[in-house]
Amino acid sequence: MAEAFKHLINAHTVRHASEHLQRAWTAFDRKRFEHQALKGLEGLEFKARALQIADALEACLPPDFDQAAGVLEQALAPPLAFNAPGEPIGLGAALNPAGLAGWVLWGAGEWVTRRGMDEVPRALTCLHALTQRFTAELAIRPFIAAHPSEVFETLTGWAHDASPHVRRLVSEGSRPRLPWGLRLQALVADPRPSLPLLRLLQDDPSAYVRRSVANHLNDIAKDHPERIAQWLSEHLPGASAERTALLRHASRSLIKQGHAPTLLAWGMSPGLRGQAELALSHRALRIGDTLTLSVQLRASGREPQALVVDYAVHHVRAGGKTSAKVFKGWNVNLAPGEALSLSKRHPFREVTTRRLYPGVHRIDLLVNGERQASETFELRPAAVDTA
Repeated sequence: MAEAFKHLINAHTVRHASEHLQRAWTAFDRKRFEHQALKGLEGLEFKARALQIADALEACLPPDFDQAAGVLEQALAPPLAFNAPGEPIGLGAALNPAGLAGWVLWGAGEWVTRRGMDEVPRALTCLHALTQRFTAELAIRPFIAAHPSEVFETLTGWAHDASPHVRRLVSEGSRPRLPWGLRLQALVADPRPSLPLLRLLQDDPSAYVRRSVANHLNDIAKDHPERIAQWLSEHLPGASAERTALLRHASRSLIKQGHAPTLLAWGMSPGLRGQAELALSHRALRIGDTLTLSVQLRASGREPQALVVDYAVHHVRAGGKTSAKVFKGWNVNLAPGEALSLSKRHPFREVTTRRLYPGVHRIDLLVNGERQASETFELRPAAVDTA
């Protein structure tokens, strides 16, 4: 099993932070900061570790917010560079000898939220710096909730910023349903304030930014599917390959659900005109094993069909109830009268974001969002290593 995320914030992280904060401000009390930030750290979960660092910053930085923000900014490493595929380098556990970057800045962003709410322009300037070394997507959300007009005016300017990190923050920070982040209920109810920003960014030269726009649109789709169907009708015709890929990713939840207007925008119709069969390689397997799914599709009718074939696994939870998660399968074109065989291996291994429990699981075969077939199997406890 992969190492828990919480270990990305550890004792080395804390001591590295105190070193560079003292470099930026010689009066910084390293001993006090480390004592407070390290107290019981190993027993804390991920978010609690970040909040404890924020507590230590609050206790040890100058009481004047402008001065304290300046100390934090002076302690930062240079902005994260990008690799050839366009992904930021340095978001992992490695410490940057040049200054603060990476996961320690989660706590720094929390500190800005606590201390800067009454000094919004200065706080946003600090977040502009932080997001280029980690991300400020969590920290900016309370500012959007409390000061929407002022923050959206700033975000409009940032949409033209030279840094892809900052342009991504415009989209990612204002997502209505950002995982781990404060839910922006006003934008869940009415996403219109963010739409002009997404129009500015959907053709951004950075794939890092465009992926955020796709995820933002997918968030909106959960509450306002008709807006995404309308967005597709406006922005898909004549789109570049990059924008087409973005819009496809933004449509993924609605396609999985079989949302008819979205399917129509992509040249698909709900369901399957024909028959579908699903077979599983095992009726019982252990946690850690791999299950093979075999699918047979047979077309009826006289027109070709563009199909998205996914599958939903109904995982057993701790209390015995089940929860479905849809997994990506295949995109296929089925000719009239054609029979097609598909196969996919699905590992039942635990990951940091999903714990597996024994019990009877169900798998649904979904074609353009509609369930076409189902099978069950028993997931048993992992084999005990007696070596």
